[in-house]
Amino acid sequence: MTVFHRNEKKDLLPDRLKGGVVAIGNFDGVHRGHQSVLDRALELAGDRGVPALVLTFEPHPRTVFRPDAPVFRLTPAPLRARLLEAMGFHSVIEYPFDMEFSQRSAEEFVRTILVDWIGASEVVTGFDFHFGKGREGGPAFLMNAGSRHGFGVTLVDAFRDEGSEVVSSSRIRKLLSEGAVSEAAGLLGYRFTVEAEVIKGQQLGRTLGYPTANMALAEESELRPGIYAVRFRRQNGTLHDGVASFGYRPTVTDHGAALLETYVFDFAGDLYGELCSVSFFGHLRDELKFDGLEPLVAQIRQDEDEARALLSGVRPLGSLDASISF
Repeated sequence: MTVFHRNEKKDLLPDRLKGGVVAIGNFDGVHRGHQSVLDRALELAGDRGVPALVLTFEPHPRTVFRPDAPVFRLTPAPLRARLLEAMGFHSVIEYPFDMEFSQRSAEEFVRTILVDWIGASEVVTGFDFHFGKGREGGPAFLMNAGSRHGFGVTLVDAFRDEGSEVVSSSRIRKLLSEGAVSEAAGLLGYRFTVEAEVIKGQQLGRTLGYPTANMALAEESELRPGIYAVRFRRQNGTLHDGVASFGYRPTVTDHGAALLETYVFDFAGDLYGELCSVSFFGHLRDELKFDGLEPLVAQIRQDEDEARALLSGVRPLGSLDASISF
């Protein structure tokens, strides 16, 4: 799959991708609600024998409008692209979003991007998609523009879960802030996953017999500090079960940035500098402060036993889950 970071002056979309079905949205999380839009685009593209593309925006518009409060990204761009590729899309167009772009009219967006550049034959999006300066472009505008410019428009209703609640990125973020990773997985359709480079920490885990692979997550991450049963994927694709601590290490430090520390089961080796991912399968407990290292080690042993037991019986939630966590 090709990922385009568009530069309007230089980048031309290959002819083989012109005339395709284009799903439009931020798709942060690629959750089950997004998947209902994306699956419809794939279905239409397959029926017509044309390319299936995704048009999305980087950085997330909310972060551009509120730089003092950047949004907690469920799926940063590289992970989102891998999920979209696993679904079957031919290309992802990550369009640069900035304040200048936000001031373009809805008509200019349609004409310059959807018609002149992409040559879309069909646009698929959610029923509440708005675009253009002041959000002037909505479903009615898009359908009218399609009639004028010669492309079809398919609007997809909000997707509701088994409890008849709308599946949304904000709802999933709230669950993760509560440590409810199992419930979040039910809405995502796969286990919540983070990706980062393995960095050096204090290396205290080595002296305790529990060496960890340490990752610094984005500052805006709202994941609840605590201990989790996880699955760790190396850069070469190999998978290992593990137990991870996310938080501030209150037993060994009085300050510091939040860190994700994963004890990778049945592994010995150097991971420094590798871009690895961690998928969260269950919340075991909150982060605690222990009265010394001995009770900390005893609790780590118990955490390991619980994580191994939980992970021994897990099964993929679906094809997306299988592509990143199994």
